[in-house]
Amino acid sequence: MTDASRLQADLDAALDITAIASVISLRHFDSTLQIITKPDASPVTIADHETEQSIRAQLQQRFPGDGIFGEEFGVEGLESDRIWVVDPIDGTRSFITGIPLFGMLLTLVEKDVPQLGIVRLPALDQVYAGARGLGATLNGRVISVSDMARLDDAMLFINEGEKIYRDEPLVFDRLSRAGKLRRLSYDCQPHALVASGKVDAVVDYDLKPYDYLPLVPLIEAAGGVISDWSGAPLDFQSDGRIVTAATPALHAQLLSLLN
Repeated sequence: MTDASRLQADLDAALDITAIASVISLRHFDSTLQIITKPDASPVTIADHETEQSIRAQLQQRFPGDGIFGEEFGVEGLESDRIWVVDPIDGTRSFITGIPLFGMLLTLVEKDVPQLGIVRLPALDQVYAGARGLGATLNGRVISVSDMARLDDAMLFINEGEKIYRDEPLVFDRLSRAGKLRRLSYDCQPHALVASGKVDAVVDYDLKPYDYLPLVPLIEAAGGVISDWSGAPLDFQSDGRIVTAATPALHAQLLSLLN
C-alpha cells in the first residue's frame, strides 16, 4: 500500500468514525442538558463525554497501536508515532444554546505533522475533510480557498473577540477596522469557511491543540495558510493564537497587523 492510499484509508476511517459519533451529539442537541463547569470555566455536557467515548472506542478498535489526545478524557499512547486528536463538540456554548454551528474535530498527527483533518458540523449536515496530497472536500465535493490577496478587500472573521479585547485591546482595535467585511465569530466553522472560499481569513485566540490541529490539514489541503500569530507552524506546543488565511500575501498582511 502506498503512502497516499494508506492516508486515504485513514481519512475514510475518520469520516466513518465521526459520522457514527455525530448521531450521538445530534440526539442531545436542542435537549435540556446538565451543564458542568470545568476548571477553566468552560462548559461540558454528557453529549461531549458520550461523543468522545464513541470516537475513542472506534479509534481503539480500528487503530489499536495509535495514541489518542482528547479534550474530555485526556491522553494515552503518546509514545506512538501516530496520535489521533479529538474534540467531540467544538463549540459547547453554541451547542447548549441551540446554535447549530458547533463542530466535531478529528485529526491524525504522524511524527508531529498533522496528516488529515475532519471538521464535521452535524446540525448543518456538513463535513469538511482534507489530507496532505489528497485535496479538500465539503460533503465529497472538492473545495479550495479564495484568491484574496489584499486585507483591505478581505472578508475577515474574528474569533473569541471578547478575549482578544480583554488581553490585546490594541490588536482588537486594529482587527475591528481591518478588512472589507468583518464578523465576530467562534469555533471551527469560520476556519472551514476559509477552506471553502466563503471567507478569506480568520484570527483566533486561546485555543487548545484539539481546537487547532485538525484545522491544519484541511486549510493547507484547500490551498490556504494557517499558523500562529508569529507565523510559526502549529504543533502541540503552540500558544493557541491562530491565524488562517486564503493566500500567503493575505497571511503576511495579517501577521503584520497582529504584531
